[in-house]
Amino acid sequence: MSFAIGVDAGGTSTRAALVDAAGVVLGTGRGDGANPNAHAPEVAAGRIAGTITEALGVHNPGAVRACVVGMAGVSKLSDPAVSAVFESTWARLGLTTVRVVADAEVAYASATSAPDGTVLVAGTGSIAGRIRKRRLAGTAGGYGWLLGDEGSAFWLGREAVRSTLEALGRGLSLDGLPAAVLTAALGPSGVDVRTDAQRLAASRALITNANAEAPVRLARFAPLVSAAHDAGEPAAAGIVARAAELLVANALAAREPGESTPVVLVGSVLTGTSPVGALVRRGLAGLEVLTSSDGVLGAAWLAAVDAFGEGVVRPVFPGIP
Repeated sequence: MSFAIGVDAGGTSTRAALVDAAGVVLGTGRGDGANPNAHAPEVAAGRIAGTITEALGVHNPGAVRACVVGMAGVSKLSDPAVSAVFESTWARLGLTTVRVVADAEVAYASATSAPDGTVLVAGTGSIAGRIRKRRLAGTAGGYGWLLGDEGSAFWLGREAVRSTLEALGRGLSLDGLPAAVLTAALGPSGVDVRTDAQRLAASRALITNANAEAPVRLARFAPLVSAAHDAGEPAAAGIVARAAELLVANALAAREPGESTPVVLVGSVLTGTSPVGALVRRGLAGLEVLTSSDGVLGAAWLAAVDAFGEGVVRPVFPGIP
């Protein structure tokens, strides 16, 4: 019997699944995050190896005909030294055919069998990808926090802080989003602001707090924007609307004029009860808009296609359609 292995290696967790040609899941593995931009290459590769070994169980690695690893931070493998670490890991595992792809590719494949389409990702960062023959063929956005990440949790958090600073500087009410941001950043005493001098001091303290941490930490304020939006706060509604506008623009920029292929949404900003996600769906009305279910499902299916051909059955995971 021959097998295929799919791996979804994210920033916070890694999952692997062993499947056969009938789409039966024979084993799974789970481990910590394995993004080589966030962890040393040896650590990231070791964590992926651990999940693969767990998924293999008693099965022979030599019977694995294909392995697809969807990896956050895949661009790090363009460094020959980093790539060598992962190549030696595959060899040590006894795997001869491993294809490492962007995590956006496995996220897209988790939601649809269509070979062509668009994937729109908005979590801590954001990017839109053009998918052709199930591979990433081009992108819009995705330039990182300094140059882009429009509509992402980072972007929402940054706008929340900017809105709070504006409210402080212009003498506006601090109820709602500004109060939530000040409390989260400075503690309960942060909202004890009555005089102009106290407003100036609070503004400086908020700026200092934001700059004292890694820029992506601004993403922690994103849920405050959603909550304020749901409470009917105009400033938050404006931030949410602008985020959705930017994300829709990037999704459409990744597509060809008149394209009717699916759009797959991925990430916390676009899924669940996110108000940004709701507006993005409205902005993409008329297109088939799907939501990524589980990256490991997409990775396992892509590996199965590599191993057994286009007609292979999509793996079925308990609780995942």
